[in-house]
Amino acid sequence: MNFLAHIYLSGENDLIKIGNFMADGIRGKQFEHFPEDVQKGILLHRFIDTYTDSHDIFRKSTKRLHDRYHHYAGVIVDIVYDHFLAKNWAHYSDEKLEFFVKRFYHSLHDNYEILTEKTQGLMPYMIERNWLVSYRTTEGIQHILTQMDRRSKNISQMQFAVEELIEFYDEFEEEFTLFFEEMRAQAKEKLLTL
Repeated sequence: MNFLAHIYLSGENDLIKIGNFMADGIRGKQFEHFPEDVQKGILLHRFIDTYTDSHDIFRKSTKRLHDRYHHYAGVIVDIVYDHFLAKNWAHYSDEKLEFFVKRFYHSLHDNYEILTEKTQGLMPYMIERNWLVSYRTTEGIQHILTQMDRRSKNISQMQFAVEELIEFYDEFEEEFTLFFEEMRAQAKEKLLTL
């Protein structure tokens, strides 16, 4: 799961959303100095990643990409799954995607002082290019994959993965839909225990 799914699966608490959003850059127990709800978001993020990476449906999606992209296949599928969440947003939320995203950007601004430096540095680009809404189109996904490929010094070749997204579009969408129903239930349950 990538940014949009992590934020969505956090429920309505802004600090849990923020913790979940910035968790990738926080190692081990470095999260313990954050406010309690941010800590919950970080722990939820770790749970979601573990659940996702070991799920048979997710693995089926990554297997389709593994020969070409190797260990980057999982990263690509995370982004592809965010595409289907954004594209089918009305199925998962009564709130328009644009409003949901705008509220999240506001909460980042309102809680700027508790964000990691990495998140503070990422924010302007993310907001200016409206990454979370851009996930809705294959062009938006192409742009994100190209940026990520550049960060890997073009080793990952992720910029080309939109080819597989288009070729196996129906298969990926079906897999996402089945997987995300289970993921939503698991995340909701986990939130109650944090």
